[in-house]
Order: sequence, then C-alpha cells, then structure tokens
Amino acid sequence: MRGSYHTLDLIRYAVSYVFITSGLIKLLVGDYIQIFSNLGIPSPETVVLLVGLTEIICGCLILFKRYIKQATIILFIIVIGAFLFAKVPILHQGFLQFAFEARLDIVLLVLLTILWRSHK
Repeated sequence: MRGSYHTLDLIRYAVSYVFITSGLIKLLVGDYIQIFSNLGIPSPETVVLLVGLTEIICGCLILFKRYIKQATIILFIIVIGAFLFAKVPILHQGFLQFAFEARLDIVLLVLLTILWRSHK
C-alpha cells in the first residue's frame, strides 16, 4: 500500500523523538544538573552534557537508519542507568508509585529491544 508505514519505522520515529527531545532538554534546561547532583552522580555537569549529547546523537542515528544496533545498545545502557539511579529508589514509596514513575523507561526498554533484534 502506497504511503503506509512499516511498524519498525513507527517505532524508530517514536524512539528517536523521545531521545532527541530528552537530550535537547538536558542541554537547554539547567535543572538537570541539580537533578543529577541530587541522585549522587559525580560531576553532574559533565554527565548531563555527555548523556544529553549521546541521546541526541543516538536518536539521530536511529532516525536516519544508521548504526541502529550500536545506538540501541548505548541508549539501552542510558535507560538502565536512569532506571537504577532514579526509579529503583522510588520502590520504598510503594510498587504502584514505582510502576507509574518507571512506565516510560519500561516502554523504551521494550522498544529498544525490538529495534535491536530487528537489525543486523
């Protein structure tokens, strides 16, 4: 069918959108340095810069179908890090609060896994 999108393309667009916008926000909004600092991450200014740039670059690579397998692995590591540093501590507030806060991370892990498994 002319003009139809393949499911993997839609997943690629969605994942790229999330990471490109997330990376841009990290670079443009100064609040993230304080957030990273509160999480106990050393050198939060440097880490925010590196994570933000990495999210933008990997998001663009996925968007333009370049090095998708490598980009998904890097983003998978970033999401796991965010999950461990920011979401796991929420478990003490209760499982439902944790499940609510971690919903985007879990969906991104599933979508990144689909992209990783579908490319050579």
